[in-house]
Amino acid sequence: MRRFLIAGNWKMNTLRQSGVALAGELAAVAVHEEAGVEVLICPPYPYLLPVGERIGGSAVQLGAQDVYFESPGAFTGEIAVEMLKDCGCRYVLIGHSERRAILGETDAVINRKVRAALAGGLTVVLCVGELLAERQSGQTEEVLDRQMEGGFSGISEAEAASIVVAYEPVWAIGTGVTATPEQAESAHEHLRKWLARRYSLAFSEKTRILYGGSVKADNAETLLSQPNVDGALVGGASLKAATFVPIIEAARKLAN
Repeated sequence: MRRFLIAGNWKMNTLRQSGVALAGELAAVAVHEEAGVEVLICPPYPYLLPVGERIGGSAVQLGAQDVYFESPGAFTGEIAVEMLKDCGCRYVLIGHSERRAILGETDAVINRKVRAALAGGLTVVLCVGELLAERQSGQTEEVLDRQMEGGFSGISEAEAASIVVAYEPVWAIGTGVTATPEQAESAHEHLRKWLARRYSLAFSEKTRILYGGSVKADNAETLLSQPNVDGALVGGASLKAATFVPIIEAARKLAN
């Protein structure tokens, strides 16, 4: 059975005090490593160190929200893989829809980031997902195929073992609209079949595919119970322990 991954993407939220306090609440919940559930939080860059220190000794993993593809040098405003690792990060989000849409990141740029992160020893959470217009026009699978082709370009099966895929339908991110369990499962099944064609059936069965898009306490268990949904990438609901912990608990319930 694939181990659930419940990841919190804090985006451009929290200040140092509130972020460290939240991290402490989560560390108290995830004190020990669990066989069935892994917890990850991705705070803003300025708070990686204090948050990392607060979750030290717990089972909560630390991740960053993005990374640059070059080695340290003259790249003002960017963050290198080595810097993230030095802060204690084990994971990094790459290709989030907000970076694709707002900051214009292309599949080619995302691929360079993925390859740099993997080469530096980070585990990548690669985000893919379609716009509302693309879903309405029946292009969901075409869009997912294109984004997967771009993200996995030039990556061997051994390297790809350190990639987690996150399906985030753009129309469900921060909107309060959630994909139905059937919609989520259909997209996840398609992504798993893509991985099987690209690499192997055995590889696809080991790869975790998360769902992201208005995941909340009241829909987490239903979404996570789908056969091909291996966790959640949570945005707004990850900003308070009261709304994030129930999602972790839903995964624990299903893992037992």
